[in-house]
Amino acid sequence: MRPRRPASISRLATLALALATTLAASARSPLHTGLPVSAAGHWREASLDDYRHHLAVLSGIVQACARARDLATCDPLLVGPDDRIIAGAEHRLIRYGWLRVLLSQAESPDEPPARTAAPAHPGAATSTDNPPPPPSTSQLLQQALARLAFDLAQVNSLAAEPPSPNYAYQRGVLQQVLAGNDFRGLRQTSVRDTMLEKFNGWLNRLLEGAARYRARSAWVGRLIVWGFVLAVCVGLVWGLLQLERRWRIRLVPAEDLIPAGSASARDWQHWLDDARRAAASGQWRQAIHALYWAAIARLESRRLWPADRARTPREYLALIAPDDPRRAGLVQLTRSFERTWYGGRAASESDYRQAQSVADHLIAGGSSAQGGAA
Repeated sequence: MRPRRPASISRLATLALALATTLAASARSPLHTGLPVSAAGHWREASLDDYRHHLAVLSGIVQACARARDLATCDPLLVGPDDRIIAGAEHRLIRYGWLRVLLSQAESPDEPPARTAAPAHPGAATSTDNPPPPPSTSQLLQQALARLAFDLAQVNSLAAEPPSPNYAYQRGVLQQVLAGNDFRGLRQTSVRDTMLEKFNGWLNRLLEGAARYRARSAWVGRLIVWGFVLAVCVGLVWGLLQLERRWRIRLVPAEDLIPAGSASARDWQHWLDDARRAAASGQWRQAIHALYWAAIARLESRRLWPADRARTPREYLALIAPDDPRRAGLVQLTRSFERTWYGGRAASESDYRQAQSVADHLIAGGSSAQGGAA
């Protein structure tokens, strides 16, 4: 009697032949949706609707093949090319090679189940090492039909999902909260805050290192900790001494800081009284001299420049900025004072009246500047 070939070998040969035949002729599939097919003819671009339609067609093909089990209804070419689904920016390739192989195997009827060897005697138990028999082609067709139904249900659930929710209301509420007073002072981290954070991190690491050293050697940890405490105490004492020195300087009266021979050592009003008395007696030269020093004392008392008893009139002019509005009046008053006092020129009442107008303007300007500073 001729020996029979194992079922597994014949099945593998059939599957390989069917797969080669399917891949060679998949471009001639009768399933057309008008979508572009790849250059190789193995897949096509498909939307979710096209994919749903393809699954429905495949379910019908599997049902027809399970009923007829002939070459016409179980042709692998009926499966068509694979689907490359486009969903937004994502692409997913769905392959149907497993179904083509199954249809090519379903063209022939199911093989009869292999008979198991009978036990040597009725009391012997059957061996449990034998694997279970593989499923038949009809069972595989039913499983394929269930798989296609499951994929179709998944596609329908994706299509039935509601659109992404609109959070416009929540976004508006969040913007109102951020516009409140509690969040109005928020700002980006400055360089100062960044440096302070780094310093705090360094200090924490230093203290952690001191704790580790203390665990190893007690005297090293104590030295670091007490050294840090001593440095902090020295810094605090130095800062308090600086503050005490500044307050001591502030407690000294401003009159004590003015040199005795400077113009502001004598009140500007006294200089103005001297000018008026000299003008009343007709001493115009002495009156202009007193007017000049009244203006200088007034400006000097307002800290326009530091007091100095050795300063000349030209040096006073050099201390005023070129864009200072009081510079023009002081230049005019200085020239009148130098002509009459140092130049020896006789002064008249008109010269005094003109110098008095300029001096009054300078004195009034010093008063307004002080009021603005206050």
